[in-house]
Amino acid sequence: MIRLIVDATGLARTRFVVSPLHEAVGTLMPSGLPPRTGPDAWVGQARQFLHRERLDLLAAFALDQAGSYLPDFLTPHPSGPAPTVAEQLEAVRSTPPSRILAELDAFQQGRPAANLAGRELPEPVRAALARGPEQLARQAAEELGRYWELAIAPYWAEARALLDAEVDRRARTLARHGAAAMLNSLTPKLRWADGQLELESRYEVCLPAAEVLLMPSAVAREVVVVVDPVSVLGRPPALLYPVERPTTAPDSADPAVAQLLGPTRAALLTSLDRPATTSSLAARHFLSKGTVSYHLDVLHRSGLVTRSRNGREVLYQRTRRGEELAAT
Repeated sequence: MIRLIVDATGLARTRFVVSPLHEAVGTLMPSGLPPRTGPDAWVGQARQFLHRERLDLLAAFALDQAGSYLPDFLTPHPSGPAPTVAEQLEAVRSTPPSRILAELDAFQQGRPAANLAGRELPEPVRAALARGPEQLARQAAEELGRYWELAIAPYWAEARALLDAEVDRRARTLARHGAAAMLNSLTPKLRWADGQLELESRYEVCLPAAEVLLMPSAVAREVVVVVDPVSVLGRPPALLYPVERPTTAPDSADPAVAQLLGPTRAALLTSLDRPATTSSLAARHFLSKGTVSYHLDVLHRSGLVTRSRNGREVLYQRTRRGEELAAT
């Protein structure tokens, strides 16, 4: 059982955050290994870039089975609700040497209190550390940036929309039913009562928490509590929990709309209630990117969808006119 002792002040400070690097590094955890079909298949395929792009440090840290520790400096906790990837990579790059050394010691020694076994430093980690912890931090940030661009960024817009919708949904529960009801609704394994957050777990951890970061995740397959391996460093615990996609199919277009636009365009329009990329729509509807691009262009020229750029990605979403048509 994992117990976090949270007083009234800590409960008031507890907040939701969406963390890009926690999602990226989550694919290096055992729970990120199993591939999934459909629009989230990228989660299980992300690791293919580790060796293809010679991301030796990340490949060395990646876990194939549960029971070992992955250094936390790879996933800096956000100071705000929605950090950018660049901000988090800079936090990795500027990690204090003392933290890196302490976490690599925990990596080797294990964490008996949490039933996490130690393991020897892999050769790429030793080689980077021999050049100094500052150099190791820079290499980690560089590799994480490359990994993000290749494995995560193409799918991030839709994943981010899913996570933002989850935060909004929990905020409504908080406003209408209170903090206890909101916390108890996150997962059946989590229980809030009498000033304690209790999570069913094979690990035995009990510690006070001045605040708790709540992180919905499109990558995690189980609830995870991230606690600081060295208590003097004082990083607040974070609770990551998986977010499932809505059970309702997004492409069940109204027959009248399908007759007007054609079934493919109608299905695409119906699914664009949140921003999405051509790639994600192609995966969701089992179409080629070229086919999706053609139909989106028609919908855009008809004023039914908007088109905007987010970094290298182009996002599509229904316009007001498209909303009205899809709702007919």
